[in-house]
Amino acid sequence: MWRRQGQSVRQLRANLARVLPPHRLNELDDLTYDGIQRYLRYWREAFRLPSMSAAEVVESFTLDAGLDRLDAIMDEGKGAVIALPHMGNWDHAGAWATARYGSLTTVAEQLKPASLYDRFVEYRETLGMEILPLGGTNTVRELAERLRQGRLICLLADRDLQGSGIDVEFFGGAATMPPGPAMLSLMTGAPLLPVTTWHTDEGTSAVVGAPLRVDPVGNRAERTRALTQQLAIAFEDSIRAHPADWHMMQRLWHEDVRLSRTPGNHG
Repeated sequence: MWRRQGQSVRQLRANLARVLPPHRLNELDDLTYDGIQRYLRYWREAFRLPSMSAAEVVESFTLDAGLDRLDAIMDEGKGAVIALPHMGNWDHAGAWATARYGSLTTVAEQLKPASLYDRFVEYRETLGMEILPLGGTNTVRELAERLRQGRLICLLADRDLQGSGIDVEFFGGAATMPPGPAMLSLMTGAPLLPVTTWHTDEGTSAVVGAPLRVDPVGNRAERTRALTQQLAIAFEDSIRAHPADWHMMQRLWHEDVRLSRTPGNHG
């Protein structure tokens, strides 16, 4: 992949150039190379998860901070919305969470062909997850119901797959992020927790951040926008700490999307 320098590799490099501080730009090529390795490691380790025992899943996952916080929230029975960027191995985190809390619910992009989507659903169901279709007619209602049942909802939230997201400032530029995590938190009262995962020599490590909050003023749309911006700020901190673990090989910022649509510009 590195030798070919295809579109995905070039886009990962461009994305990392936006998030690195000036004094680290000399590391850009090395971090991009490391990022490709860790992206492929994600796939290798993700598809090994169904063959691992619950004990092996738990032993190779380390929650560096936030376990007491998450346990207390789940004990309250109000459920929680976990929001993650595409970092590290989120499937490993999900398998660990199902081992500890019994289950979790998430959504999956409806890939084509349908048989591919079905296989991804089957794969994650073997890890103990409940999978709902992204953009399904009843998906938001069902997610809200799971939260009211005191369950855990986990959502990848740094890419706007449906094209109907909320504008945020992200590393100094305009980008769009999905409103789902903030919207569900405000609808149900369940806390919204940013989570970071990254690769280690032993497996996967993670941190559960403090619940995000906004002032209870304005209408729900305004509060959803403010809470999504808080989530974008939390993701900035995560990516700064572990840039090589951020598997973002797509255009994210509005400026990059506009340039890609300019006649004669092929990225």
